[in-house]
Amino acid sequence: MTRVIAYIDGFNLYFGLKSKGWKRYYWLNVVGLSRALLKPGQTLQAAHYFTARIRQTGNNHADMQRQADYLDALGTLPLLTIQFGHYLSKDRQCRRCGNTWTDYEEKMTDVNIAVQLLADAFDDRFDTALLISADSDLTTPVQQVRARFPAKRVIVAQPPGRNSVQLATAATEAFTISETKVRQNQLPEQLPKPDGYVLTRPATWR
Repeated sequence: MTRVIAYIDGFNLYFGLKSKGWKRYYWLNVVGLSRALLKPGQTLQAAHYFTARIRQTGNNHADMQRQADYLDALGTLPLLTIQFGHYLSKDRQCRRCGNTWTDYEEKMTDVNIAVQLLADAFDDRFDTALLISADSDLTTPVQQVRARFPAKRVIVAQPPGRNSVQLATAATEAFTISETKVRQNQLPEQLPKPDGYVLTRPATWR
């Protein structure tokens, strides 16, 4: 049986769904999706989900609550580990009018994915890595895994609406995740946590 570990770029996946207008699929079971992408003879050993909690801007409380509920829902899934980066504030200025404002950039996801991917390869935890992302910044770690471990495979599953030719070329194989796979792997409408609290799919995600 071929051992597979999934590495899921949370924001890349989210923005792919958003670009397609697929808000109804945000309540996504990423472990179920990872399993659905496997081939016969493969077994999912673990899944790593990489993200960052969005920063409060004063008018995004509802967004923060939806994300918190979703992360709590993912936390109930077996095999899944969530790894967090962070948001970094950055001052921006309009070139035309000179006005300035504070924006936030998500940091560390690509580094966290690269470190986990390479560590798992060196520790021989997988035969095949399933990388759910279309971030070209991950090209180098993919190339390094393939160069140092020729027997291991790195499969890139690019989110709908996202594409990186550079990353796809570096991988053993690459494809785009279909709408069918996303639609078929939604979390239950209501999901109880271990403490008994019941999480519910956000109303705007239906």
